[in-house]
Amino acid sequence: SLMTGPGTNTYLVGKKNPLLIDTGSGLPEYTNLLREVLREKGVPEISRVLVTHGHPDHAGGLEVLRREFPALTVRKMVRSGEEIGPIAFLKDGDRVEVDGCTLTAIHTPGHAIDHLCFHLEEELSLFTGDLIVGVGTVVIHREAGGLKQYIASLERLLSLELERLYPGHGPVIHRPREKIVEYIEHRRMREEQILEALARGDTTIPEIVSRVYTDVIPPLHPVAERSVEAHLSKLEEDHLVERWTEEGQNHYRLLSLEIG
Repeated sequence: SLMTGPGTNTYLVGKKNPLLIDTGSGLPEYTNLLREVLREKGVPEISRVLVTHGHPDHAGGLEVLRREFPALTVRKMVRSGEEIGPIAFLKDGDRVEVDGCTLTAIHTPGHAIDHLCFHLEEELSLFTGDLIVGVGTVVIHREAGGLKQYIASLERLLSLELERLYPGHGPVIHRPREKIVEYIEHRRMREEQILEALARGDTTIPEIVSRVYTDVIPPLHPVAERSVEAHLSKLEEDHLVERWTEEGQNHYRLLSLEIG
């Protein structure tokens, strides 16, 4: 789809008693595929699911899987007011053992306020959910922690020794450090482009998107608008931009014409 690209990745971790990371969106064919893979592995059931974040393409399959595997326990970071049935709360630093290996939860907000990555320490691997994806970049949501928290989440990963990233969408990433740095640099580039658009007289988010996201097809412009809003919110916090409202629409302008 436009939002999930080639689809949503889910991962079985462990051999004898594997756990599942993410559930997909609840498509019937996914459950059939999962059953088939478990049969091939000689595993009758799965009993544990870890969820990277609550977006429907990652957690939407929970109810289907609960019906399929009645003994299933689910662990994720819980948002206030969230209703996804009985779950065990996961927080930053929690460790989950699976077949002699350890998965450590790392809170990484920015795309989602409840976003967790899972560090498989013994294999120098990280399950990144939607913090980092295999192709392209991700949407930053202001209400999900915003750009500052997103960049802080990326920078936190630089301290880990990693050999591969398992993303929520797209192929496995074999040069983790390069990809993380690329994501940070991409956000800095977007910030420069947004400042440039404001300097040229654009004042609304749709105007900025039209100028900056020339490589993005129009049906995805509303998605790009969310990331631009997150950038502008950061620039407001940094006292580089001010916002005002006119006829119900937010407008933005530079507080300083210096673009550094």
